[in-house]
Amino acid sequence: MNTSDTSPETITVENNTSEVGTVPAEPNPSIQEYYTLQQELYVITLTITGIIFIFVWVFYSLNIALNYLIGAATSVVYLRMLAKDVERIGREKGGLSKTRLALFVGLIIVATQLKELKILPIFLGFLTYKAALIIYVLRTSLMPKL
Repeated sequence: MNTSDTSPETITVENNTSEVGTVPAEPNPSIQEYYTLQQELYVITLTITGIIFIFVWVFYSLNIALNYLIGAATSVVYLRMLAKDVERIGREKGGLSKTRLALFVGLIIVATQLKELKILPIFLGFLTYKAALIIYVLRTSLMPKL
């Protein structure tokens, strides 16, 4: 009997009669906790992005708010790339991907070349994922689960 893991939720089993079946596996609690954390960080990041976007639009202008939104959208992509790298750490040998930094550098280079884009709102928008991390850490530190 040959067993191979195809995803965190299922196990594919092949037997001598060349029948292949999928059996639900017990989800690993640490993997489940990681996916919950990942989902929560996305929700916090998107919530902060929406709130700040509205405030910037009201107090500054739509152009500055859209510049912030570009940075915040890049921050969500960066967070997703980081999550994929962290997920890969246990399965593959090798270091973390360097393309995440290239994403940010490319964004700043584009912002410096186009007159319509403002560097500061884009940079602050990019830091939105860090604000989400800080909020998550404070929330879990000050209100731990019982």
